Amino acid sequence: MKLSNFGKKFTAGTGIVELMDDLGTALNENPDMVFMGGGNPGRIPEAEAIFKQRLETVLADPDQLHSLMGIYQSPQGDRLFRDQIASLLRKEFGWNLSGRNIAVSNGSQSAFFILYNMLAGKMPDGSSKSIHLPLAPEYIGYGDIGLQDNFFTATKPEIELLEDNQFKYHVDFSRLEVSEQSTGALCVSRPTNPTGNVLTDNEIEHLDEIARGADIPFIIDGAYGLPFPGILFNQAKPHWNDNTILVLSLSKLGLPGVRTGIIVAREDIIQAYSNANTVVSLACGNLGPTIARELFRTGEILSLSRQLIGPFYQQRAEQAVSLFRVALGDLPYRIHRPEGAIFLWLWFDGLPISSQELYERLKARGLLVVPGHNFFPGMDSDWRHQQECIRVSYAQDAKTVELGIKMIAEEVMAAYQQEIQPV
Repeated sequence: MKLSNFGKKFTAGTGIVELMDDLGTALNENPDMVFMGGGNPGRIPEAEAIFKQRLETVLADPDQLHSLMGIYQSPQGDRLFRDQIASLLRKEFGWNLSGRNIAVSNGSQSAFFILYNMLAGKMPDGSSKSIHLPLAPEYIGYGDIGLQDNFFTATKPEIELLEDNQFKYHVDFSRLEVSEQSTGALCVSRPTNPTGNVLTDNEIEHLDEIARGADIPFIIDGAYGLPFPGILFNQAKPHWNDNTILVLSLSKLGLPGVRTGIIVAREDIIQAYSNANTVVSLACGNLGPTIARELFRTGEILSLSRQLIGPFYQQRAEQAVSLFRVALGDLPYRIHRPEGAIFLWLWFDGLPISSQELYERLKARGLLVVPGHNFFPGMDSDWRHQQECIRVSYAQDAKTVELGIKMIAEEVMAAYQQEIQPV
């Protein structure tokens, strides 16, 4: 098979391809695998009951069932669903929105593919622009999404060492360099995937000022964050204005299979996105909007996030941190302070092996994590820190998480002991 440049780039093995292959293997082919790798949300029976009841109501109504299965929606998404989202955000946060400020995507990954390549890459004048990540590590799924090489740039973070073997990344504004000539947009995830870091309100406001000063959009990936599903464990304010592109998702509410992303932006950006989405996807799927429409109309989406989803994961995070502290003992480890999302980010200072080798050793034992070097798009690979970290999900049941933590501790301990063995 003779592939184009596009074909070679997008059929190659990458970190996100490896992650999703692992996910498929763990969930479908090898159910005994201890799965602490991908971003699959935990099962919350109370949330599942709400989704089930909503779906049963739709199935019992011939008109709603036809709307679900028998018609195309527009490439911008179901109009009523978009109007309900805008109404809720306007009422709750005072944002100046209408349904024309909302677009629906077939998952947020496809939304980022379109948005990023709309804003960066080869420009009409022959120049090139990048998507700049003000703080890396960042989401593994960004890394290979650009249509050309060197698509991302990133700023190395400041590291604050905390008590109890924890640490926290901060945006290093002294190193942050962007310009209208070379940068297409700034982008952050909040909470950050993979670390669970929540950029402070001051950091968000400063980044917004920098983006406005450079006349470029500020993109916030809110897949785990505000205003829903609200998987944050500290105080933070939702952020949107006419220079912000806020990308949300239904996945971490417990609906990853419906593949529904939501884009909130000013009207010209939404229209441009919708035109591109027509070419890429033709139309948006109906299942996610059909299930969630009533949740937005009543505002239940927010109470579900605040009272059920967020507390569920906070309890899981605290439990996982406690288990790691016992299992890792005096090893030279640090855990990024868990402030949100569904992961712990572990840093093994001076780890004698690479994060990839640690991943391979754990996989051979039947445990899946994600090696840290995949989470630094746009950054030089010579920073050793990138090889000393792994991402671990705590979304699975307590027994699975406890078993996985025990295996991680054993392999990390073996790696350090191997280094000091006499020759």
